[in-house]
Amino acid sequence: MKKIALISHGCAKNLVDSELMLGLLAQNGYEITLNEDETDTVIVNTCSFIADAERESIRSILELADKGKRIIVTGCLPQKHPEELKQEIPEIAAVLGTTDFTKIIGVLNQTEYVKEVNPKPEYIYPENIERQQITMGASSYIKIADGCNYRCGYCIIPYLRGNYHSRKIENIVEEAKKMVQRGVTEIILVAQDTTGYGLDIYKKPMLPGLLEELNKIENLGWIRVMYAYPTMMSDELLDTIARLDKVVKYVDIPLQHSHPEMLKMMSRPAFDYRPMIENIRKRIPDVSIRTAFIVGYPGETEEHFEHLCHFVQDMKFDRMGVFTYSREKGTPSYSMPNRVSAKTAKARYKKLMEIQQKISTERNKSFVGKIMPCIIECYSDNGEVIARTQYDAPEIDGVVTIKTHKQVVPGDIEMVKIIDSTEYDLIGDI
Repeated sequence: MKKIALISHGCAKNLVDSELMLGLLAQNGYEITLNEDETDTVIVNTCSFIADAERESIRSILELADKGKRIIVTGCLPQKHPEELKQEIPEIAAVLGTTDFTKIIGVLNQTEYVKEVNPKPEYIYPENIERQQITMGASSYIKIADGCNYRCGYCIIPYLRGNYHSRKIENIVEEAKKMVQRGVTEIILVAQDTTGYGLDIYKKPMLPGLLEELNKIENLGWIRVMYAYPTMMSDELLDTIARLDKVVKYVDIPLQHSHPEMLKMMSRPAFDYRPMIENIRKRIPDVSIRTAFIVGYPGETEEHFEHLCHFVQDMKFDRMGVFTYSREKGTPSYSMPNRVSAKTAKARYKKLMEIQQKISTERNKSFVGKIMPCIIECYSDNGEVIARTQYDAPEIDGVVTIKTHKQVVPGDIEMVKIIDSTEYDLIGDI
């Protein structure tokens, strides 16, 4: 049996593509390994969202080239640089774009260099492939759509993945049921914009309807929604999240900035976000709101940044990420004037994170003494149990470290007493 290795970089959406590729390989008789030393051929599924992610992917490829591996590069990097990759790294045996990964079997059988990159990508989810999951833990991602119809000034994604394409409700529900049968407790819905789900195929937003159907699945513990869009936060959606028992009370809504001038420059919805945030909190009791902001975008003045600082102080987001602007060729902002220096952007990042750290510290203190349902993730090296509350998404939010002598099983949801807290994490006891 032919053995093949795969290295996956980037976001959860990319991870799903990697798992689809592995499923296709398994269907065609390949043995899968995640250890590149066990095989001569390695697939590297790359990310190219920002410069740091691109560098990480390239570093991976160069390390494999040094080991003399046959390297097949897939995903965002070849979609963005279809010609330059082979010129810069001649050891690459083949490249596949973001929507061409289903051609992987044919590419593996070629002896000459192959370039399969559709210059106009349109991502249609391959429903006939059984995903081969790399990580089988408490939670798993389901991609409900791909591509994007928005053209935010900083974002390369629509140019790498094409316009928005939703999957059918019945296909998503079927995939979720299979995951639950394999022992997954929490499913996490991802797309470039989950709140736009269904508009293209059902002619109206269907995320509430999808959540209704998923909520009926027996033995499913939690349903989490990521990547909401500000103009799509309808009362119907909020009321659905509040009402359904399996849908965690967690809203992930990257806002990117608060100042209307900045939002216009970013080609984002330019309105006062405060009433929207208040409406989310009113309609979903005890909700946790996660957001993300970009600092150092071209044209951001000190006044714009101060507006953002006040907004963050006032809104007291439960979870928050901050990114310094990354100048990406091919995006509308690439050639914009009034660029902000890297030093200024870094200082703004630091200041905003310091504001959030204080908010997070206070919020975490409020949980001490409460008993909360937590999903068990794993055991740490020193024997402590690592878990998450419903208010924490895996890998990006906090964890609960539990001291217990009780035997617990990863994937189970246990009632945990919170006994202490740090800036971002909680300490619990069973």
